[in-house]
Amino acid sequence: MQFTGYGETMSIVGLIIAGIVVGLLGRLLHPGRDPIGILATIAIGVVAVLVVGLLLHGAIGFFGYVLAVIVAAVLVALFNRVVERRRLA
Repeated sequence: MQFTGYGETMSIVGLIIAGIVVGLLGRLLHPGRDPIGILATIAIGVVAVLVVGLLLHGAIGFFGYVLAVIVAAVLVALFNRVVERRRLA
């Protein structure tokens, strides 16, 4: 196994930063109160960026980030529904 180092580390850091931005924008687009912590926001943002990256075969430009924010807003809505159902049960 070969360790390449810096490039892979920066890719992970970039993914986390993009996840924070996309997750926060997704929360802003979702109306109402969001009982989501910062770690869940980052996770939702990272998942949204990964999903869009896979759909667009890694070519994420401006359109990709807009699409990732929309996917994050949908994921926030789904997350809220799951949390709400668990709280009511």
